[in-house]
Amino acid sequence: MSAVLKKIEEASGPGAGEYLTFRLGKEEYGIDILKVQEIRGYEDPTRVANAPPFIKGVSNLRGTIVPIVDMRLRFGCESAEYNHLTVVIILNLRERVVGVVVDSVSDVIELGEEQLRPAPDIESAIDARCIRGLGAVGERMLILLDIERLMNNPDMGLVLAQA
Repeated sequence: MSAVLKKIEEASGPGAGEYLTFRLGKEEYGIDILKVQEIRGYEDPTRVANAPPFIKGVSNLRGTIVPIVDMRLRFGCESAEYNHLTVVIILNLRERVVGVVVDSVSDVIELGEEQLRPAPDIESAIDARCIRGLGAVGERMLILLDIERLMNNPDMGLVLAQA
């Protein structure tokens, strides 16, 4: 096992596998495909009073109330335009179902051990513990997110359901 993969596994679990890729501004991200329930077109959610600006509100998804987080606003992207490419990725996490708004979804890619790189130690809008690493796909570099850890991070403003 390579040192890169070992570091990624120690930090946040296995790195090799299939990822759904999406865009936020000029950056491209990847999340574990097993966390994705579905992809929907953007529809205005019901606003919740006093919620942080990046929490757009809630939607009723077949009887389940789903908080909708605009990742573009959360990560400080220059603009958050809502158009025909804007989508909501519905995530099925252990603790809950959450929707995340992104600029567009690209594709599902499989990353092997040789394509994984450790995340650089730099300060960013994303908690470094929520970045699994980087995935190299040709000339592209994907930021691989630990989406479950990110959504459960206290600064996301989402209250976890009591067990």
